[in-house]
Amino acid sequence: MIRAALLSLAFAAPAVAQPYFGAPEIDRSGAGGEMISGVVFHDANRNSRFDAGEAGVEGVRVSNGLDWAMTDAAGAYEIAVRPDMNLTLVQPSGWQVPVDRRQVPQFFYIHKPGGTPQDLRYGGLPDTGPAPRAVNFPLIRREDADSAFTCAVIGDSQTYSNREMSWFRDGVLTDLAAAGLGANDCMLYVGDVMGDDLDMLDRLLETASTVGAPQWLVHGNHDYDFDALDDADSADSWRRLYGPEYYAFERGDVLFVALDNVVFPCNAVDLAAGHDFCTPEGRPRYNGRLTETQFTWLEGLIASTPEDRLIVLAHHIPFVSFVDAGSNTHQTDQLDRIHALVEGHPALSLSGHTHTMENHAPGQIFDGWAENTGTGPLPFRHMIAGAASGSWFQGDLNIDGNPMALQRTGGPKGVLMIDFDGTDYVERYQGSRMDPSRGQWVALSTPGFREWYQTIMSWRAEDWETRDPVPPLSINDLADPNILTPEDLSGPTYLTANVWAGSSETTVVAEFSDGRRLMMQRTQEGAGEAPRIGVNFADPFATQRQLSVMRHAVRSRSGDPRAQGFEAWQGRRFEPAPPQPQNAVADRNMSLWVARIPEDLASGAHRITVTSTDRNGQQFTDVILVEVRDARPNPYFRTELWED
Repeated sequence: MIRAALLSLAFAAPAVAQPYFGAPEIDRSGAGGEMISGVVFHDANRNSRFDAGEAGVEGVRVSNGLDWAMTDAAGAYEIAVRPDMNLTLVQPSGWQVPVDRRQVPQFFYIHKPGGTPQDLRYGGLPDTGPAPRAVNFPLIRREDADSAFTCAVIGDSQTYSNREMSWFRDGVLTDLAAAGLGANDCMLYVGDVMGDDLDMLDRLLETASTVGAPQWLVHGNHDYDFDALDDADSADSWRRLYGPEYYAFERGDVLFVALDNVVFPCNAVDLAAGHDFCTPEGRPRYNGRLTETQFTWLEGLIASTPEDRLIVLAHHIPFVSFVDAGSNTHQTDQLDRIHALVEGHPALSLSGHTHTMENHAPGQIFDGWAENTGTGPLPFRHMIAGAASGSWFQGDLNIDGNPMALQRTGGPKGVLMIDFDGTDYVERYQGSRMDPSRGQWVALSTPGFREWYQTIMSWRAEDWETRDPVPPLSINDLADPNILTPEDLSGPTYLTANVWAGSSETTVVAEFSDGRRLMMQRTQEGAGEAPRIGVNFADPFATQRQLSVMRHAVRSRSGDPRAQGFEAWQGRRFEPAPPQPQNAVADRNMSLWVARIPEDLASGAHRITVTSTDRNGQQFTDVILVEVRDARPNPYFRTELWED
């Protein structure tokens, strides 16, 4: 049974276990050959050395990135040496691998004789020399019951600069530091941990280590070496700075599988699959797929996993996406093969990449999925975890001095919290620096709002080099959308609720202070239709903040040209200008519910209470106060009454 604490809408706060620091024991006493061996052992004295009297651990899986071996009764294994490999073990349930001082799990040895065959901007891999004679992997027994734990799933922290790193620290990491996570929990980054500058990875890991939970990272398309000439080398700097680009670990009744589904540069294989942008003559690009080596590795891993284990597939590029349903770049090729491998197991997909929070229930399908991924209705839940950077740290600064950065579908930047108990789990999206009991926001879509939205979006679609540099409207031109006239009610006016982690199983109810009760309807059924785009499917709450960003106008007399306006992405300059729309606008949404405001709503003030209930029974409630007036009052101070 899911812990009652999960339904309290607050972070679980288990007893915090102490970290276990250490590393694999590397024996270089003899030159390596075609095979490598070692022992997986119980490190009773926690010194990372296989000492006399310490017992081996039987039945632990060890891999060279392609093949699999399993330890015998004495904890011993032997496996072939590959020319370029990550030697890894799968942390077994009931046991824990050591971490380094950055809380990075130490379960691997990286082998690449000769190192990266070219000079790379971020260093690549040095020559690792011949394979060692043996690699011994230490483990300790867990300090908890093992089956119940919390995992913070962090999508796209994507810090391009040290200033953005500080925003990540003061946002999501501060929330997690207060969440009570410890060595028995986990932090799972689903890619784009960095924003291209891998030299900042150590700072991020060191800062995030203050949370106190092991940091398991997935490799993303902003984490590779952009100057690599071959996909086989594109994760080399990542491997040196963090560790393997694909691996697996167990925790309780869950097998976590970190996949690398970013191929860079994409090549003839991708070109043959219909990805025309993967020509060798063009600019190097990436594509979302697993290599055949990784498919073989995954097949062997799943074959040795009991059918009652929950398999969590963690990867950067989504298997499928709502916001990019029609894209053959931002989803994953041959998804039917991946689904087939885990068939018979309970399973869950976790990803990032799109800077959206998407909760796709089993059976859901959108137009474009079958064509671009080879899959039909989903056989199990797929979630895109949102983004810790939101819309790339754009938007105005909030009360904490941190960019609001509302995401492409209107939700806040934040982190997906998942509480596991056995193979059951409860998911909840935590908005950055927000009350954990908040999981939605509500607003009104009035005729005035829709006209304001369409006017700005039409200007936004014009050629930026020739259009008027001043937008036609700003947030100051939008009349109070919570004051309704009879014309607004007949307009019509809609009540909207953006439920950040909402899915097809979510229900949303609006209760009016006059006793009326309305069931709100999701704007997307997920029954094969394409994403619906435009003013009638936009989130009014988010777009009011996205379409008029004041930070564009910031300037000073400091003399520092880079302090005027602001920077984002790879140092892209947003020079001082009148308030502008941000690049990401919530013009579509799979987690938006609407209901028409009754046309006969009486004159006066009304309280509307909106309650959403998710598949786990978690509820989020918001109240909005609405006025109905015969005419819209003048919003400004009546200076004429004070004129002489």
